Amino acid sequence: MKRNRWIVLVTLPSLILPLLLFIIFFNVQYFLKPPPPNPSSKLSTMYPNQTQFSLMIGILTRADNYDRRHFLRLIYGIQSSPLATIHVKFVFCSLTKPEQRVLIALEMLRFDDILILNCTENMNSGKTYTYFSSLAQLLPRKYDYVMKADDDVFIRLEPLALSLKALPRVDLYYGFVIPCASMNPFVEYMSGMGFLLSWDLVEWIGSSEIPKESVFGPEDKLVGKWLKMGNKAKNRFSNKPAMYDYPGTNGRCSHELIPETVAVHRLKRWDQWLRVLEYFNVTKGLNL
Repeated sequence: MKRNRWIVLVTLPSLILPLLLFIIFFNVQYFLKPPPPNPSSKLSTMYPNQTQFSLMIGILTRADNYDRRHFLRLIYGIQSSPLATIHVKFVFCSLTKPEQRVLIALEMLRFDDILILNCTENMNSGKTYTYFSSLAQLLPRKYDYVMKADDDVFIRLEPLALSLKALPRVDLYYGFVIPCASMNPFVEYMSGMGFLLSWDLVEWIGSSEIPKESVFGPEDKLVGKWLKMGNKAKNRFSNKPAMYDYPGTNGRCSHELIPETVAVHRLKRWDQWLRVLEYFNVTKGLNL
């Protein structure tokens, strides 16, 4: 009898241990197991968002403008539109400093939103031409539209996409027509605050001799000249008053902030950005 008890006492731990391990394993698996799928997420997988067109916004800036890029990533990272696939890229010319090569490499690894052009940084010596003429080689895909924008403009992506919804996808030139008082997009050219071309015009700039022979001078004016000389951009749209310069900064190109705004230009100071962001309730829902 004693011998049997001794056998039970000796073998009992070896029987209990596997049971305990099984219980622990079962509970760990239970907590690690992902929650049941949300019905809405299942529906979104079955019926993915069908955007109607694609747009790439190239913000022409300088390599050393690190703070401005990080700020704009916040501005555009919280915006989207169900109508369009919209990608925002930062565009500048060749790097010239050792620290740029390190810091910008980190940005590219983290954000993948930088295009480096083969040019020397400039305002009126061919950067815009290099931008448009290089896109077919630099981008991994085609877009319906490509936009050139300044880094002191606030673009509201949803109103922008809505304004493009019914417009042609080819031979299109869109923006804020100059002179400021004009409402006729066929007379002069679109302001550099942010103008948009359909992809076929981007390809034309890259292949035509017309732009190549005229790259020095006010670059946004030159784009209008190229299109006129090439008999291009038969579809033109000037989105006034939804695009404008910040109140009081540029005569008749400026007016007060309005709800239907697509783009506000000449935001040079932080207090101007603050007023714009507050006006459009960009951070609504957060009580800080």
